[in-house]
Amino acid sequence: MSDHKTTPVRPTHPIALLTTEEVHATRAILQKAGQLGPTMRFVSIIPEEPGKAELRAFTKGAPVDRIMRVQLLDLADSTSFEALVSVTRGTVVSFEQIDTVREGQLPILNEEFFIVQEILNGDSRWQEALARRELTPDTVLATSLSAGHYGIAGEAGHRIVRALGFHQPRKGDQPWGQPVDGLVAYIDLTDHEVREVIDHAVVPVPRDPGNFHDPEYTGPYRTSLKPIEITQPDGVSFTVENNFVRWENWTLRLGYNVREGLTLHDVSFFDKDQDRLRSVIHRASIAEMIVPYADPSPTRFWQNYFDQGEYLFGRYANSLKLGCDCLGDIYYIDAVIANEDGSPWTIRNAICMHEEDYGVLWKHTDLVLGVHETRRQRRLVISFFTTVGNYDYGFYWYLYLDGTIEMEAKATGVVFTSSYQEDRADHATEVAPGLGAPFHQHLFCARLDMAVDGDRNAVDEVEVARLPVSERNPHGNAFGRQATRLVSEWTARRDASPSLNREWQVINTESLNHLGHPVGYALVPEGRPTLLADPQSSIAVRAQFARHHLWVTRYADDERYPAGHLVNQHPGGAGLPAWTATDRPVDGEDIVLWHTFGLTHWPRPEDWPVMPVDTTGFTLKPVGFFDRNPTLDVPPNSNVSRCHSAR
Repeated sequence: MSDHKTTPVRPTHPIALLTTEEVHATRAILQKAGQLGPTMRFVSIIPEEPGKAELRAFTKGAPVDRIMRVQLLDLADSTSFEALVSVTRGTVVSFEQIDTVREGQLPILNEEFFIVQEILNGDSRWQEALARRELTPDTVLATSLSAGHYGIAGEAGHRIVRALGFHQPRKGDQPWGQPVDGLVAYIDLTDHEVREVIDHAVVPVPRDPGNFHDPEYTGPYRTSLKPIEITQPDGVSFTVENNFVRWENWTLRLGYNVREGLTLHDVSFFDKDQDRLRSVIHRASIAEMIVPYADPSPTRFWQNYFDQGEYLFGRYANSLKLGCDCLGDIYYIDAVIANEDGSPWTIRNAICMHEEDYGVLWKHTDLVLGVHETRRQRRLVISFFTTVGNYDYGFYWYLYLDGTIEMEAKATGVVFTSSYQEDRADHATEVAPGLGAPFHQHLFCARLDMAVDGDRNAVDEVEVARLPVSERNPHGNAFGRQATRLVSEWTARRDASPSLNREWQVINTESLNHLGHPVGYALVPEGRPTLLADPQSSIAVRAQFARHHLWVTRYADDERYPAGHLVNQHPGGAGLPAWTATDRPVDGEDIVLWHTFGLTHWPRPEDWPVMPVDTTGFTLKPVGFFDRNPTLDVPPNSNVSRCHSAR
């Protein structure tokens, strides 16, 4: 690729979305500095967000020094680099080689998927193993899967992937229905060779193709569903200027990067009673996820995938389509990322934004006064969908009229399959004849840099207090609540308890409501299981964030990813366990909440051949943040007569 001539980049805000001009400029600057060669590949280009103090000091119209964090991989020998490039000054700020033994490997490239297939197809051990199953390499699709870290001799410092095979007799067939089980290959991408082929057992290959896209497999479409049309004849109620959004009393700025995908910044609510804009969250994102599998067999024990840190799920965002992914009056935003050759790639319609009616907001019928009042709830939906291998994930942020914020993750796609064998029935479900789906989890970690009426916040763990029969409670009907202040990072590693209605209230003791109490927002967890793997396991060491529902840390500019900066093949201990080792105080400080939530999936036959959406998430709810119901001024529904009393 030849150098691309660029004009000086002049961004208008430090949290602007990445542009094609910036990607071109980044590559051109590195090329001019002599840092690129024919085998060098761009793993990622991510705008380096300024520290919080710098962002707070920024004023509209002030100059912005736009710096890109660039990860580069040399395919010739897997040498890895990380650079900082100023596209406004046209300079390479830093360029350093990564110590992959100590720091871990860069995420896996798309190009490496094809390299793995070529390496495997040429290996005699792989060919012989397939022949024992009466298969040939040209009909077996090899998956390139992250290797984890198991202390296997010779793997440290080498770029390793592990590959399972799936029979694909026709190119149009879905591969997931015909796994070649009992067989795995360990591939060294540094030396471009197969290190080991483990042929543990020859088992029958299931024969259900699972072609959910083929009418011959699914049967004819039903004709009974009548159309549903969602219209807003006067247009939407929100405005978007570049990446700045206004909707009702909410304002926020949208971000997007190839690692996290969608990010939210400066989420604030205009309080009409106080006539001021009030901050709620400085920055919110899904900062990591882990998909650990429960099959302990010799060919599958290592299956644990960090879909973000090892694959970059912002890279795989879908181009959303009206009427399919989003319904109604939709506003789309494109996302720009870098191709592996350093050229820009625009993902059209990567972010979807729209309004939804959400049923009754509040209602009361007063039989004495003859008053009948009903208001309808509405929410702003900001979402994107990404496909990582066999699974598809949707991430939906909801903003409600009453100040509530909700995050919902949707999991769909195709379950990862194995052959079904009775001796592995304790760890898998038979979803089709002879076809198994191992038990697994989808665990997400939300990074919530809270700013409830300012940066100095504290966290109270609030839960039910059961009261025994006593002189003060003679009939045994009383119960109360108790609040425990989380004062340091060690004490703030907490687990949910649905039976106690446990929630975590982020409060600002320096900002009081009209009752004299600290204003706050409550993180309300679902309370589903956290990581189920044994604490001594490799994945429990590497994904320590997933062992607790909540961590609270003192804010630091460089603490962004809960399992560490480089996750691929990292031995563990990075991220949250390293940051909290000094047990920093978090009472009345600038704090960040890290919330683990997710699904424990026992696959069902109903999940085959494509899984209906399953959902998980959490809620942030105002608690004493407002002096009264902030939606009293929401008008009655003008489209329906007689639904309210005349004023």
